Amino acid sequence: MTIQMVDLVTQYKKLKPEIDSAVAKVLESGQFILGKEVGEFESAASHYVGVKHAIGCASGTDALQIAVMALGIKPGDEIITTPFTFFATAEAVALLGIIPVFVDIDEKTYNIRVDLIEPAITSRTKAIMPVHLYGQPADLDEILEIARRHRLFVVEDNAQALGSLYHGKKAGSFGDFSCTSFFPSKNLGAYGDAGMIMTNNDTLESKARMIAQHGSRVRYKHELLGVNSRLDTMQAAILNVKLKYLDHWNTARQRNAAMYNKLLAAENVIKPFVAPERSHIYHQYSIRVSKRDALQEHLRTKGIPSAIHYPIPLHWQEAFQKIPGFVDRNKSFPVSEHITKEIISLPMHPELSEEQITFIAGAVTRFCEQL
Repeated sequence: MTIQMVDLVTQYKKLKPEIDSAVAKVLESGQFILGKEVGEFESAASHYVGVKHAIGCASGTDALQIAVMALGIKPGDEIITTPFTFFATAEAVALLGIIPVFVDIDEKTYNIRVDLIEPAITSRTKAIMPVHLYGQPADLDEILEIARRHRLFVVEDNAQALGSLYHGKKAGSFGDFSCTSFFPSKNLGAYGDAGMIMTNNDTLESKARMIAQHGSRVRYKHELLGVNSRLDTMQAAILNVKLKYLDHWNTARQRNAAMYNKLLAAENVIKPFVAPERSHIYHQYSIRVSKRDALQEHLRTKGIPSAIHYPIPLHWQEAFQKIPGFVDRNKSFPVSEHITKEIISLPMHPELSEEQITFIAGAVTRFCEQL
């Protein structure tokens, strides 16, 4: 039995006629930068999430950086976020000379713990950047209320949760900005790097769009310093096809997660927790076990792939240690540190079969029952 962590080839084969046709149209048009497909996808994505504006860019990392630039946050300011996420969340902040200030995570959802946010706010704090980790929205009502009280911006890192719901409303539609990634392995993945910024604010949309195009609205006239970060027409064409299937794929992931939950019978396996009034779209299906590394090796011998999301909390990453003021503000986050030693992600994608999930869950259960 061959099992893939993410099966992009099988997915492509199912969509091959539509994908190939969309790509051929771009090739025939010769409009590889800002072709009409980019605008079409921006419109479709904004409608899907329920926001006024969507701005395509080159990656999810760029989306975060452009959003922060558009908010006018300056070097030496601080943004509160989580240490348990992919490196890009804090990297995009630190590259601008802004200090990422971490607060620990909830032990069940792995999202930022809202009761720890307010004590971390200082006169230099300008924004909160919650991450909707693994496909489940953070506690947005509480985050937005804290931001309102302290006059802070909210930037949602929605790279893993496109299509998830919070109180019936799509994640990514709450903050001043939300940012997503279309990295190929995402629930909605391009065939290369791609990202998007979303907002309901007309002024912020205009500024972010300028920044993404060298600070220019009119060719050769540059109003501010920007970057070169545009969504390729080819990727937009592919994403236009795939967006139609996103809800179907997310439902398949939820069905697969329910099967995992039923079959992972060992009591010492901590399965994903879904908080009330939100949906989880399982970008990752991540469990916790006490002997994680041994389990990963056991799965490898059975031909079962796995991944660790994430093995090192961000406050331990060497790249941040020389940032002035960083260490003083980011010392110890015991929940994040503990979870990095136990977390392991099992194969999760819409193409998984019942037979494959049964095989994977059986291998995990047999190992854990012997601990």
